[in-house]
Amino acid sequence: MSTSVFIDVTVLHPTRKHPTIFDAFDNIPEGEAIVIHNDHDPKPLYYQLLGERGNSFSWVYLNNGPEIWEVEIRKNIKGVETIGEIAGKDMKKAMRLKELGIDFCCGGKRTLEEACLEKGLDVMRVKAELEETSKQPQGIELDFNSFTLSFLSDYIVNVHHTFVNQNLPVLEDLSKKVAEHHGNSMPFLINIYTKVRELRCELTSHMKKEEQILFPIIKQLENGGAVNIGFDSIVDPIYVMEKDHDIAGDLMKEIRMVAKDYAIPVSACNSVKMLYHKLIEFENDLFQHIHLENNILFPRAMKLEKLFKEVL
Repeated sequence: MSTSVFIDVTVLHPTRKHPTIFDAFDNIPEGEAIVIHNDHDPKPLYYQLLGERGNSFSWVYLNNGPEIWEVEIRKNIKGVETIGEIAGKDMKKAMRLKELGIDFCCGGKRTLEEACLEKGLDVMRVKAELEETSKQPQGIELDFNSFTLSFLSDYIVNVHHTFVNQNLPVLEDLSKKVAEHHGNSMPFLINIYTKVRELRCELTSHMKKEEQILFPIIKQLENGGAVNIGFDSIVDPIYVMEKDHDIAGDLMKEIRMVAKDYAIPVSACNSVKMLYHKLIEFENDLFQHIHLENNILFPRAMKLEKLFKEVL
């Protein structure tokens, strides 16, 4: 597929930037794309598009700063699911995507084809694996899409926020211990400790914002529709939460990279082995935590708000 439109946003008047991009996107055929060139991260545009056009596009950074940002915005072909939608419908497929190293949380708006191209994977083989995975028997599965938004919000708090609150302090203490005892011979352990501390700070602040601001807004929206939320749209706080998810996800990826995919060092003591085990456990929970919000709770909340505004 060829790119049909290139837009240099830096030469446009501020009042014309987003309207020009929306007009260009609306007028390209399915499967075609526009590329926008900017002097700062255009992520706010992403959330405006998501709020007004839904999951009708993919968003791929071609150049990610610090001076130049270029993003390809491709109009999805109707009927083609994003990897976030695939994961949202079947947790077994979600776990297989994770095993393949495909990020369906922060990167969930891409198509499977785009994600496989990025990872150098054979898309037909991946599709076959996902179909085979969906047929495999598994224990009790929760149908998160059947949850009300209020119940799903409470589930996330009671299951995933509780997990973070209980396990992240343990992870920080354990990573500090091994860094102090083995940092001279294995300096990467000091790096892991630093990033775990950053992750704890990030998630602690993030979860408070969800529990005190966003989740109550979602509950009010579901219960009454018209709510004085202090924002123009629920898209605004969701934008902030997804930015937080990006930061936490990147920190977790950096920890995995520093730990060399959690391959146990030959000279590792039991404390280092326990640290790696706890990091893997935490990563798995965080992945599902972000998935439930990015791919299920947030899209449904934005869709509900949009439907309510259309009625008004």
